[in-house]
Amino acid sequence: MKQFPLRFLAADRVFYEGPCESLMVPLTDGLYGVQADHTDMMGAIIAGEAILRIPSGEKFNGDTLVQVIVGRGLVKIEKGEVLVLVDTAELPAEIDEMRAQRAAEKAAMELRQKQGFREYMIAQNELSRAMARLKYKNHTIQ
Repeated sequence: MKQFPLRFLAADRVFYEGPCESLMVPLTDGLYGVQADHTDMMGAIIAGEAILRIPSGEKFNGDTLVQVIVGRGLVKIEKGEVLVLVDTAELPAEIDEMRAQRAAEKAAMELRQKQGFREYMIAQNELSRAMARLKYKNHTIQ
């Protein structure tokens, strides 16, 4: 399978940098797939599950199919190179389920309170991130 260079960056770390065979990212209009020779584009990533397939010689934690729980961000494809910038990127095993549950409850409570637009949007983002973390914590890809 043809490969393309991928830089997958979270706010706090370089999640992955190297060759990639395919990438699926959650965009505002649905799950979006990327392969080598993709046309140039940009898209807004939402909280959810991203999946990357890397070559067998580039195993990531022993796997070539990597499931990543991401927060909001963007994907940019330009001249065959792919850049993913997200606020958070976690492997399902890294997720603290109790912490995610508490974050979801806190964000839901904040959404019910009267507040300004900025605070509402922050709470909405936190709730969607927490719900994605809970949804994919024990979900495995086939």
